[in-house]
Order: sequence, then C-alpha cells, then structure tokens
Amino acid sequence: MERICEPELMDDADQARIYAEADFAASDAALVERIVALAAPVGLGARVVDLGCGPGNITLRLAERCPASELIGLDGAAAMLAIAEQRRAAAAARWPRLRYRRLSLPLRPADLDGLEASCTAIVSNSLLHHLHDPAVLWQAVQRLAAPGALVHIHDLRRPEDPAALEALVQRHADGCEPLLRRDYTASLRAAFRVEEVREQLRLAGLGGAGRTGLQVQAREDRYLEVRGRLA
Repeated sequence: MERICEPELMDDADQARIYAEADFAASDAALVERIVALAAPVGLGARVVDLGCGPGNITLRLAERCPASELIGLDGAAAMLAIAEQRRAAAAARWPRLRYRRLSLPLRPADLDGLEASCTAIVSNSLLHHLHDPAVLWQAVQRLAAPGALVHIHDLRRPEDPAALEALVQRHADGCEPLLRRDYTASLRAAFRVEEVREQLRLAGLGGAGRTGLQVQAREDRYLEVRGRLA
C-alpha cells in the first residue's frame, strides 16, 4: 500500500479538545516507561525535548518520572499547546522544570534560541507520519542533540494493504469518536514502514552501525520506534 500523506497541523480547537480528552493513558504510560528503561542507567539527562508534544501527554509524564530534568515540549499547533499549558499551570508546583514553546519544522536558526546542541534526550510520539518531508525531523534531531543524547522516536507503521489497515482500525479505533477514527485511518495511510525509516536515517547520516547507531524496529502490530544514543 502506497503512502498517502495529508498532514494536518491539528490546530483546530475542537480537534485539540477531542484528542486531549481521549483516553490514551495506558499507551502513554507504557511509552514513558519504555523511554525511561531505555535511558537507564545513564538517564535522560539535564534537558529533554518532546518534539510534536501536542497537549503534553508524554511531556507531563516524563516530567513526573524525571524531576531532575528540564522538560521542553515543542509543537506548531497553538490549540494543542494551549491545552498543554493549561494542564501545566493547573499544578505548576509539581512540574517546576516543564515549559512549552511553539515551534514548527523545519527549525530555523532563530528558533533554536539556546537549544542547539543542548538536549540530552529527544523524544517524539506520532509526529513523523504528519510530515511531507521526513528529513526535517532528522535535521531537528541533529540540531538539538548534545553529544551522547538519547533519541527515541515512536510512530505508527503503515500496513501492507487496505485489508490490514481496516483490521487495525477495527481493532484499535472501534467505538472511538468519528473524528478520532477518521484521523487514525489517515495516520495509518500516512505512516512509514521500517525499511523507509531505515533509509531516512541512512540519508541523514544517523543510521546503522555508523556514527550514531540509531536503530529502527517494528513494535507490536502497528508501531515502529527509532532509538539510540548519538555519538
């Protein structure tokens, strides 16, 4: 099945609200625990960036699990960031080292403002498939990462054919809001496969057993992850 990418900024207030109210607690908690486990024993370090943070689901959980780290959520959608900031402000004392910034990819030099080569961990959940040009994500990783930075990119994986896509939608989006079901279907169509991401990493100089050793692998029935530490 060919990739069909119709990316959205997801900056509609109602859409942002529906996503923020959806129950992703179990999958979000599992993802954060995996990131923390992969970071051991060194840990996430002093500054962690969440690229495409949306309403802050992962950023908030990482802030709770890693209180010694500065957490920065970056997203281009003002509606999503408004919800993330409301959540942060509601219990600001719990997350004194958490902040959000509105930034879109590709990053410009003026966007970096102290972030360049300063991030000890870079995480991202469900951003890659929104991008027409995936190279902008890998460029951002290279610009933001400090030496030895942990990278963990988590995203959907495109099914082999329409029948497999429909099976995934039935399995994982049955009973969801119509908007969520529609977007989930579109996201699966727009997602990349492992071999495609492996080629993206090669072209960016980030993959395999070379300078960085970032690895990509399939996970479960619908995900892929890129992980490793930059040399």
